[in-house]
Amino acid sequence: MVRLPDADSLNPPELTFARKITQLNWGLIALVTTLAGVGCAMLYSAANGEWSPWAYRHVIRYAMALLLAIGLALVDLRLLMRWSYAIYGLALGLLASVEVAGEIGMGAQRWIDFGLIQLQPSELMKIALVLALARYFHGLNHEVIGRLTYLVVPSALVLAPVVLVLRQPDLGTAGMILLGGGAMFFLAGVRLRWFFMILILSMASVPIGWQFLREYQKERILTFLNPENDPLGSGYHILQSKIALGSGGVFGKGFLQGSQSHLNFLPEKQTDFIFTMLAEEFGLIGALSAIALYILVMAYGVAIALRVRCLFAKLLALGVTTTLFLYVFINIAMVMGLVPVVGVPLPLISYGGTALLTAMIAIGLMMCAYVHRDVIISRQGLKEE
Repeated sequence: MVRLPDADSLNPPELTFARKITQLNWGLIALVTTLAGVGCAMLYSAANGEWSPWAYRHVIRYAMALLLAIGLALVDLRLLMRWSYAIYGLALGLLASVEVAGEIGMGAQRWIDFGLIQLQPSELMKIALVLALARYFHGLNHEVIGRLTYLVVPSALVLAPVVLVLRQPDLGTAGMILLGGGAMFFLAGVRLRWFFMILILSMASVPIGWQFLREYQKERILTFLNPENDPLGSGYHILQSKIALGSGGVFGKGFLQGSQSHLNFLPEKQTDFIFTMLAEEFGLIGALSAIALYILVMAYGVAIALRVRCLFAKLLALGVTTTLFLYVFINIAMVMGLVPVVGVPLPLISYGGTALLTAMIAIGLMMCAYVHRDVIISRQGLKEE
């Protein structure tokens, strides 16, 4: 006689706090901690063998951000979905407040000073947008996603922060938000014909858009096309970066031995160009090792998205993974001269509080999706099926 399983045995075990702790991705935590450790070493080197002013702050900030990431991983997925729009609204409100109370730095008004930390709302918006779009597309049937009327709301969710960021002005971050939003549309199953139409319209509007760019933005694009045209002026950053990258060779010059960085030829070596310093001191092997660590982190994100049962969690995991990918790809391509210099930091390695916070929030949300991988949320509401 075959014994049928009890009804309770068909359901996943109850997610108690203790069980959630055991379900955390400790391998993923180890990977991001390793990357943060690499960042600490490079910031120590950037300060010529001193913990101050960057390395010790990076360690403290990472420890606090890691606790936040673990806390986010333990938050109920249904609660996170319920508050997605509110989180987006808060981020949009902070972004709008930059217009009034923002701190000006490097020619742009991007930060809000809270005393203990200077927050850059545009960085947090990248994550808030993923949350909002994941919730919106979760509530749609696959058959209606391709209809234009159902794309008006998510398009507004993307364009509102883009417009506010462009006013700061910050063309690079606005582009990242636009790319991240577009990736969410693609992941949700929006038909490709809409992407082709937008691409054609974008190409056709380039001459018009050029007229609205500020002079320094035009200069960055022209410098990207021909950096040798002004080697001591606008082309200085990227030319020095290429020299440092090439001088590292296969095995590098050694820790604390990078001539371009330690003789201060390399600009912004603790932030935007930290990958260049890493490649100079540890060579091609070190650069590829860092890239491999990032690839493993993103592989975790994709694997989690394939494992979860809830569409919201799937879109959330893929969305934050895409955000991390954009950070890494744009930064590395930027210092190699493959894209214009846009001021995008290297996550977990570059110095910067908001960028580190954004990366760790992304990791926390990724782990939250995995911890709640067996939770199913209906499309019609927030009730577990």
